[in-house]
Amino acid sequence: MFLLILCGAGWRLLRPAGLEGDQTRRVLTAVVYYLFLPALILKLMSRAELGGESLRISLFGFVVMGLGGMFAAAYVFGRRLPPAQAGAVWLAVTFPNVTFLGLPVLLETFGDWAALLVIQLDLFSFTPAVLTLGVSVARALGCKGKGHPVNTLLRVPPLWAAAVAVGVNLAGWQWPAWLSNLFDLLAQGVTPLMLLSLGLALEWPRAGQRFWSHVLPVVVLRLLLIPLVATLLVGRLGFAGVEAAALVMEAGMPSMLFGIVLCDRFGLDSRLYALLVTVTTLLAVVTLPLWYSWQGTGIPWPGAR
Repeated sequence: MFLLILCGAGWRLLRPAGLEGDQTRRVLTAVVYYLFLPALILKLMSRAELGGESLRISLFGFVVMGLGGMFAAAYVFGRRLPPAQAGAVWLAVTFPNVTFLGLPVLLETFGDWAALLVIQLDLFSFTPAVLTLGVSVARALGCKGKGHPVNTLLRVPPLWAAAVAVGVNLAGWQWPAWLSNLFDLLAQGVTPLMLLSLGLALEWPRAGQRFWSHVLPVVVLRLLLIPLVATLLVGRLGFAGVEAAALVMEAGMPSMLFGIVLCDRFGLDSRLYALLVTVTTLLAVVTLPLWYSWQGTGIPWPGAR
């Protein structure tokens, strides 16, 4: 999977057929966002058992984001960062890359059940929070940008796909065989395209020392402290074993890619955010296997039942 990310980074460097990295990334992410990811959601959520566990997954996501937001706020206010930098750092710490990296990693590591967990975590907690709280904070600290967060939320195709899938699920219906096969075929493209898009987004900005002074605190908070706190939370919410491991790995994902869009739109420090995404993504290649291996060694998670 890391080699596939490197393929995306190599494309950005070599520019085959004269296609720029950002141009290629926008096309691939649009295809995933509007077609492949909704198909995966329709495939999994229409036949999943939705209930109390979905609520606990959603609660986990909100608590993890809330703690991340508080850690980030304490750091940016303690350092008295300029608003544009404060917004970029806050977004980088608060919101992990649960979809574009979390979905392919957990899907390939644990299987379809983990992909369903990621989808519920994303659609029922992270996406609504990013498009409401995240947008509100970015607007407050930035110098430009308009638009109501709720209107933005209503234009998210995966959320509409989730609503349809939940309706089909609750009604007890089944997709026709030909449509189910189509969803299966489209869903297979999610992992490679997401990983390629992630590689295409990685950029090493020519930043001064003032930028690098924020990298280590963000890495510690995003990749170490927040997943460590998550190990205490999963047991309290009744998760154990591989489910607990999957949730902790989601909490320890690097900074989300969508934050670059928010930085550009609302006038936050995009160069700083790009640096934070790049560094946390590269270091996650080391930290994520560590969180996974901790579970695999049989060491009990703190607070686990």
